[in-house]
Amino acid sequence: MHLRNVKIFCDVAACRSFSKAAEQHQISQPAASQAVHALEEKLNCQLIDRSQRPLGLTEAGKYYLDGVRGILASLEKLEQNVQEIENRVTGTLQISAIYSIGLLRMDRYIKAFQELYPDAVIEVEYAHPDVVYQHVQEEIAELGLVSFPRDAGEFQSEPWQEQSIQLVLPAGHPLCERSEVDLHELEGEAWIAFTSELPIRKKLDRWLKKAGVGLKIRHEFDNIENIKRDVEIGSGIAFLPSETVEREVELELLHAIPLTDVDWTRPLGIVSKRRRRFSPAARKFIELLKSDGKPIEISEAATIEPGVATRQT
Repeated sequence: MHLRNVKIFCDVAACRSFSKAAEQHQISQPAASQAVHALEEKLNCQLIDRSQRPLGLTEAGKYYLDGVRGILASLEKLEQNVQEIENRVTGTLQISAIYSIGLLRMDRYIKAFQELYPDAVIEVEYAHPDVVYQHVQEEIAELGLVSFPRDAGEFQSEPWQEQSIQLVLPAGHPLCERSEVDLHELEGEAWIAFTSELPIRKKLDRWLKKAGVGLKIRHEFDNIENIKRDVEIGSGIAFLPSETVEREVELELLHAIPLTDVDWTRPLGIVSKRRRRFSPAARKFIELLKSDGKPIEISEAATIEPGVATRQT
């Protein structure tokens, strides 16, 4: 309250009017007069010469004004510096992500972030979805990257990407020459599936049931990399987000073909603990992830800067 009175006094001195200073502070004229009077009582001297019109300063008032102006300027600079520290992107950002986000894809984001904010460090741990949520819940990770994200209870989520799910075939499969395939043509095919507890598997089971298509589950895996390797050797077909097989398609190890009669997508989201305040690094990384769903373009020859770490579990 004392500092507020000082600021009001400075404005009264600058405006040479209680009413004009009161308008600047959005208070009444009597309140401005009372604030200055309280300051004078504290200092045990008169600061404003009220006998003049417009108002003037006493000798003590002039001396006091010179002193407090410097103090207020220093305080304002201090507040600016504190705000800059608060918004400076530094420190370590812990992220937990499901395997299928993809190490290569995440590395592009990390490299882009590192170029923008060299004082920050990102550590990414790849894990099973349940472990990702556990890391977020226990605040081991500030952010979690998952598919079909939860937004309830102690978790909140922000949308990130919508990935199209396509039919994935091994090289040499009879359907490889096709530009598109009707889902019902796959009746009875051997399916390399996700394990039953994963959200994407539950969605695929519902979608297939709704379409009335029956497949023979050949193998089940809890991560996309194992599914891709199994499809490569010809064990069966799979349904995977097209972004996760780009490299294999380019090398002609796998073929990804759109399904004509369904529109399946996998949403990716950024989950965090509800009501947790984001660090500046987390805020900036979320902005980068959500920038049209694409990382800032970086040369393919770029390498991860020192201080950026990834771990797999």
